[in-house]
Amino acid sequence: MAKKKKVENKTDQPDVIEGQPCPMCSQNKLVLAEKETEIPYFGKVYVFSMTCHNCKYHKADLECAEHHEPAKYTLEVSSEEDLKIRIVKSAHAFVKIPHVLTIEPGPASNGFVTNVEGIINRAKFAIESARESEVDKTAKKKAKKLIKKLNNVLWGRDKLKIIIEDKTGNSAIISDKVVKNKLRV
Repeated sequence: MAKKKKVENKTDQPDVIEGQPCPMCSQNKLVLAEKETEIPYFGKVYVFSMTCHNCKYHKADLECAEHHEPAKYTLEVSSEEDLKIRIVKSAHAFVKIPHVLTIEPGPASNGFVTNVEGIINRAKFAIESARESEVDKTAKKKAKKLIKKLNNVLWGRDKLKIIIEDKTGNSAIISDKVVKNKLRV
């Protein structure tokens, strides 16, 4: 039997349904959560997630309440202050850090709300994970250099670009420094 927890008039708490069947392990251990929130300069969004307490399956996404056009956002990160810039990423968005990595959308892609520092830390984690399983010394050395570059950006010693491309228009980089263009789909 599913349990639904409803928190009245609390926009900071999600609606939760527990005990749902997991699409991966079929156990009734899946927790569904939905939250409505307002993001300044972007609008109202709905954040959804599914998490299985048995097999650890997780999927998250967000959906805009308002319609947005397909867009490409480019941000030059040049200071520690830029690390605080808010980023909204849907499950359908590409995240590109030129000469470092590209995070492509796909079935396992999640939507989330974070900041520039959060994106850089996700990139570091992906590179570190790939480096650990790499046997080629040249590839390990390149990964080490990329991690060093990302750390230098986090410490305010280096610059980089972050590009978000989303054909659904449900992503954004929220800053006066961002360059926004229409995305050709």
